[in-house]
Amino acid sequence: MKQSTILLIKFITCVIAFGLGLDLFFEATIIDILSFSLFVTVTSYIVGELIVLPQLGRKAATAVDFLLSYLSVWIFGSILFESYLQIAWGSIISALIITGVEVFIHLLVGERGPAAQYFEKRGANVKPNLAYEFAEEENLSDLTKKTQKKLEEE
Repeated sequence: MKQSTILLIKFITCVIAFGLGLDLFFEATIIDILSFSLFVTVTSYIVGELIVLPQLGRKAATAVDFLLSYLSVWIFGSILFESYLQIAWGSIISALIITGVEVFIHLLVGERGPAAQYFEKRGANVKPNLAYEFAEEENLSDLTKKTQKKLEEE
């Protein structure tokens, strides 16, 4: 799926979600709705689709998109709006709608987008299934004796 189509779907979803969450129940201007939509669209695309989705998968990307949309309305809404009730309900309604659509976007995009190919080429820094090994603790003096012994043998 083309990246411009993904951005367009995200932006339309954000406009609808913020229109319902902020303007339907409360009085928000069209400028507020469009500015929130543009901000969430760009940041969720960069963070969610380009960084988190290729490295950690769909569930993590959906969680990040939910937190991003919720916190963006909560933080910037506290600056723009006067009512905490408006901020609370607007952020939760908008975040739920956006997250619901993001699930479908992640299914459409899949984990094989251009960012995934980039991370495959350079090697991913974060592994979703980390394996841990536990070793016996050694006494520091024993360790220094072993290294000195190896040095003397050489």
